[in-house]
Amino acid sequence: MDKLIQKYNIAGPRYTSYPTVPFWDECGISSGNWEKSFLKSFNESNKAEGISLYIHLPFCENLCTFCGCHKRITKQHSVEKPYIDVLLKEWELYCNIFPSKPRIKEIHLGGGTPTFFSPENLQKLIVGILSSSEKCEDYEFSFEAHPNNTTEQHLRTLYELGFRRNSFGVQDYAEKVQKTIKRIQPFERVKFVTELSRSIGYNSVSHDLVFGLPHQTKESMIDTIIKTKSLKPDRIAFYSYAHVPWVKGVGQRGYDENDLPSPELKRELYETGKKLLTELGYVEIGMDHFALPTDSMYKSMIQKTLHRNFMGYTASKTQLMIGLGMSSISDSWYGFAQNAKTVEEYSELVNRKILPIAKGHLLTDEDLIIRKHILNIMCNFETSWEKSEMQFPELSSCLEKLKEMETDGLVKIYPNKLVLPENARPFVRNVCMAFDLRLLRNAPTTRIFSMTI
Repeated sequence: MDKLIQKYNIAGPRYTSYPTVPFWDECGISSGNWEKSFLKSFNESNKAEGISLYIHLPFCENLCTFCGCHKRITKQHSVEKPYIDVLLKEWELYCNIFPSKPRIKEIHLGGGTPTFFSPENLQKLIVGILSSSEKCEDYEFSFEAHPNNTTEQHLRTLYELGFRRNSFGVQDYAEKVQKTIKRIQPFERVKFVTELSRSIGYNSVSHDLVFGLPHQTKESMIDTIIKTKSLKPDRIAFYSYAHVPWVKGVGQRGYDENDLPSPELKRELYETGKKLLTELGYVEIGMDHFALPTDSMYKSMIQKTLHRNFMGYTASKTQLMIGLGMSSISDSWYGFAQNAKTVEEYSELVNRKILPIAKGHLLTDEDLIIRKHILNIMCNFETSWEKSEMQFPELSSCLEKLKEMETDGLVKIYPNKLVLPENARPFVRNVCMAFDLRLLRNAPTTRIFSMTI
């Protein structure tokens, strides 16, 4: 396996979208084109399944140097109210365009640090969103949280608003690792917010862990998993650290790259974590995720309804996802649109009653076919071209690129489908790359992606 890791550990996309952001059309997308795209999706899906909202809350009090998110570092909480006001204005812009009242199936608060905001301001935001919409019967509201600043009032306020799932960023419990990535949080604090969430009534508590961080060792990974075992979260996101300082800048240049685990050790960290999590009763879901059999994500995997988008894996798929807030990305299935990346530019456009789109992409017919294949591979570790609508002219050449991986036992190719064996799941991004026509036609000359394994 070590030889295969060395062979296939190359830079590649994580496929939270197809096409991936670097390959969106240079001409981008106009507000008018985006409006047509999301209206088409809204008209097709709002009544049947509802829509999803991703709300980006970008503020953090401190910079965690491993982080690759779009954020704004500040200790000035006076920024909260103006930002909430602009978010509600942006939502009003969409509601004024929708031909009927939107039905909300999913809300996810991401960041940044959503719990940077006071419970009162989060309540104002959600009440404002729901005042002009309806909730689907099977709605699912979730939020990301920092264990250090999540209070009982945060948890109770969001629970009363309908939130039943939360996710705490743990990363690693080793003191040396925490100091290096500037994310100091005691185990006791994570224990407190996890147990309090359950006592309040949250039915899904998730922990984010990261492997490949500076100074991580096999021993420290085992210790982190053992501590996690004692809390037994319903879901665990076990992410590979993406070291891309050429993209994320000064934060990820806060330590020497020699402090990072070697590719071989990084893989061992993953395999060690996976083995321990499996022994604890967790089931691997897609890429980077584990869940208990009682969790909705596991049930979604079994039913083959698991979906992947800019929020990662979700058990609650909708055709239309609207992203609110600076840098948020919306997905109409037929197109993507990303908001302006600074708070100032985003706010200025919204206050002028303009949808704050900075760039985007309208999918071609070819894009839609490839997107389906990549989603199938990322979510189900298989895809099929038996139906004519899943075929495309370059299919044979894409499969030819996988012949070497087939020889190495990492993919099984049949006349009308391909399947990844369980041992090949760490290489899922490599398999997707063989279908990525935009990447194959226009390979980047500079490094823009993290390593695949």
